[in-house]
Amino acid sequence: MATTLKSLRETVDLRHLRQIIAGLDEGVILVDPDQSLLWANEAALTMHGVERLEQLGTTVDDYRARFQLRYRNNHRLEADDYPIERVVAGDRFSEVVVEVTVAGEDAPRWVHQVRSLVLNDRDEDAPSCVVLVIQDVTDRYQAEDRFEQSFNANPAPAVICRLADLRFVKVNQGFVEMTGHDKGQLLCKTMYDIDVLRGAERRDLAKERLSEGRTIPQMEAELELPGGGTKLVIVAGQPIEMDDQPCMLFTFADLEPRRKAESALRHSEERFTRTFQMAPVPMAIGARDGHLLCEVNASFTALTGYGSAEIIGRSLAEVELWAHEPGRRDIEEAIESGRDLRGHEARITAKDGGRIDCLVSTEAIRLGEDACVLWAFQDITQRKATELELVEAIEAVMKDTSWFSRSIMDKLARLRAPQPDAAGAGLDDLTAREREVLALICRGLDDKSIARSLGVSGNTVRNHVARIYAKIGVNRRTAAAAWARARGFDGEATAVSHREVPA
Repeated sequence: MATTLKSLRETVDLRHLRQIIAGLDEGVILVDPDQSLLWANEAALTMHGVERLEQLGTTVDDYRARFQLRYRNNHRLEADDYPIERVVAGDRFSEVVVEVTVAGEDAPRWVHQVRSLVLNDRDEDAPSCVVLVIQDVTDRYQAEDRFEQSFNANPAPAVICRLADLRFVKVNQGFVEMTGHDKGQLLCKTMYDIDVLRGAERRDLAKERLSEGRTIPQMEAELELPGGGTKLVIVAGQPIEMDDQPCMLFTFADLEPRRKAESALRHSEERFTRTFQMAPVPMAIGARDGHLLCEVNASFTALTGYGSAEIIGRSLAEVELWAHEPGRRDIEEAIESGRDLRGHEARITAKDGGRIDCLVSTEAIRLGEDACVLWAFQDITQRKATELELVEAIEAVMKDTSWFSRSIMDKLARLRAPQPDAAGAGLDDLTAREREVLALICRGLDDKSIARSLGVSGNTVRNHVARIYAKIGVNRRTAAAAWARARGFDGEATAVSHREVPA
């Protein structure tokens, strides 16, 4: 007649069995069919935070009173659902995961993965002993909880796909907000339904890596949206395990704002280019550093004769556009110092060698990442020619008219010739006699009157006048008078010495 395990507590077989079980990492609890707890190894006691079997409970009812169990979905187990109750009832199960809470506490302390084992006597079908085998999976599930919280809280859009069937098993709020997909519906779909690698630039590589469960490098792709249309993204895949199943974590970066910004910039640049090319004002675009031209419009070509192929990639100085070297330096120094020019008068040289008077304006702009300068040229050659013709006509009519308004003569002189360079000749460069002659010129006297005032011959006056013109860089009396007045010399305060003309 078979005896129960309980009656063999001190037999050699039971001692050997205890010695074998005691060394296991898994927790083992032996339960008699009469629902009394026979024995538990040290691992099982530690997994419940106790040191002796009595603290675990002497019966199944004691155990249930001391420890409250619930499933991972927070659903509390009924009495008949406790693994220890099920194993006593003869239920065989391979894996049940429960959270274990000490009575009187709110938060669970451990997560146990439990399986059952039923021991029968050789001659009887009734179980002689039932066994609970317990694994402490607290750390694993806590890590999964942390991952779950981090995954859901991460603002970066992400989904997890199970490699076995390519079904989506997790999706975070960032992906839902980016695409507009319904979270519940998405978890019922596979990558065949929603292709997260659609339009990927290296799609073949991505599919190969996915099939092998290897890392998928970052690449651009287009996600199809539920309401129609697509969204440009960067997608990358990282292999992970969830519930001991190989999966792929896909993360995304939304490139749609960048695509819209690039599209707006492209349209803006296209509008700028059309406006630039169609503008009636001659314009050019050059680099701020080095002044190399990168674009000219049709009006610039018409003005200078230089086509795009001839001038792009060269500086204005290299093509010798500027007629005067000092003027070129002044313009380039202004730009290099960060100043924009407005209506700066300069003279340029056309391709055929012709000289063109211009008003030059510049504006600092950016094209992409490059600092550039927009050049605008206004041709004033005809206007200046008309002004000179007008002055010459007035001078011809009013020549030698001493009563003509001195202020008008000064203004005409300024129109006729630009103001001399301040760095040129000064009053100190004239001799005393030349300053006397200049003073009389400023008073409106002609050569004969000056000769009588100074008591010299007309030839002597003409020689003095010629030397004055050469020194101050003018060729007309009105210009000489304007030059003198620009330096605060009007001749009124100058004493004129009289010399008699030799007999």
